[in-house]
Parts: sequence; structure tokens; C-alpha cells
Amino acid sequence: MDQGTNTGGDDLMVDCHAHIFQSSMPLRDKPRHAPTYDYTLADYAKALDAHGVHLAVLAAASPWADYNDFLVDSINGNPRFRGTVILEPTVERYVLDFMARAGVVGVRMHMIGLDRMPDITTFEYRRMFRRIRDQGWHIHLHCAGPDLPDILPVFERAGVDLVVDHLGRPDPGLGVNCAGFKALLRTLENGRTWVKASGHGRIGPAATDYLKALVRHSGDTRLVWGSDCPFVGEEEMTYQSTLDWLHDAVPDPQSRRRILGLNAIDLYFKGQTAPAL
Repeated sequence: MDQGTNTGGDDLMVDCHAHIFQSSMPLRDKPRHAPTYDYTLADYAKALDAHGVHLAVLAAASPWADYNDFLVDSINGNPRFRGTVILEPTVERYVLDFMARAGVVGVRMHMIGLDRMPDITTFEYRRMFRRIRDQGWHIHLHCAGPDLPDILPVFERAGVDLVVDHLGRPDPGLGVNCAGFKALLRTLENGRTWVKASGHGRIGPAATDYLKALVRHSGDTRLVWGSDCPFVGEEEMTYQSTLDWLHDAVPDPQSRRRILGLNAIDLYFKGQTAPAL
């Protein structure tokens, strides 16, 4: 992992999107990626320390479906970290209670690259959404931008908090006036939705235009930054490049402070002070 510096200065920083895993973990059928290396919490903590990042949120990744054991065990009892997990809609409330005590704060719904999209309007999903809402958690959504107009209204009706991955995964060729991105902008107005300024390498140069459009339309209070470390499938990326991208895309230092850390404290770490590095 590259050595770097805190581009944003000495202010509090929170990385809201990263993954940890072991190559021996059981893979789901037809995984999008199958890493042949391990990336543990200790590995990730070294990257955070090297770049002056205080706190972090780990996201369950699709190759391992609902095998959340490694993530939950890793963050359990460590106040520096929070996590989101992948769950089946039949999950019972007591499972959520246990995971909440370990530091889990949301359920990741991975709805991209699937052979068939799930019907999230069924009773089982509506029941899970209510349990997530009652738990004080959020839905952590990863889906393709063109699917957002159909998917976002379901979560709005459920009244659940929502965090959308990777700028909404817009099609870089469609521009900021495409239907999916406009649906995301509308949903931000409900006060229960946040967007991750993350995954810019997966979108390409157009990611900067989408981030600037989000700031213009909705301000900077509903945006959080994530590195996407260790860049599975894009291992040529570096941690420092994700900070440099945000610094260039958001020139206002006060906006960067909010996106790099302050918003994430309110969303993931309420009432917690940052550890000394």
C-alpha cells in the first residue's frame, strides 16, 4: 500500500468504504471478483495510519454474499470501525441486535451485475426494511445508475435511511442529466439519503463531473468520502489517489472537511471522538 499524506490537512477524516477479506472465505456462485490474496483489518489500519485517516467503515463485499463472519469478528469491540453487512431478507431481529453490538450500522444491498434483480417489494423485504429502520441502521445500496429510478422509490416508501455507493454508479456516457442521476438528486431532498464520493476509478474521469453536480444541487452535507480500498479488480489504484481526486474535485476546504469527515461522524459515529493516530 502506498505511503501518503493527509491531503485535507489535520482535520478529522473518515473512510466510509473499504473491504477486508481472506482468500479462503467461501465464494458465492458466479462472483464478480475472486481475490487470491488476503486483506485484513491490520493491513487496512496501516493504510489509514499512513494517510492520517482516523475512523473507517467496512462494507461487506458481494463475492462472499452473506458470509459476514470475518468482517463482524474483525470490528467487534474496536471503536475505530463500523461495518455494513449483506443479509438475506429472512434475517431475524436478534441477528441484527447481535451485529449492532459488534459495530454494524447497516445492510448492504448489492444489486449490480445480477442475472436477475430481486423483487424488493415482497413482504420479506418490507419486513427487513422495517427491522433495519427500527434498529436505527441504514440501507447501503450498490446498484447501476440506470436502475435507480425504479429502486429508490421503494426505499423512500419504506422510510429507511439510505446510503448510495459510488456516486450512484452513473453511466459515464450519459451525463448528469440522465434519468438515474436525476432520480438520485430528487431522493437526496428527502433528508434520509446520503451518497458516497467513492469508486471514482470505476466510473472514470466523468466521476468528477458527477461529484461537482451533487455538490451544486444538494450542497455538501449529504456526501461522505470512501476510498474503496483495497481496490479489488483495480489494484493499480492507490489510496493517495482517492484523496487527491476529492481534493481536486472539491476545491472549497470547508466542503472537503464535511465530506472527508464531519458528515460521516453524524452518520456512523455519533457521539464518538476520533482516536489519536
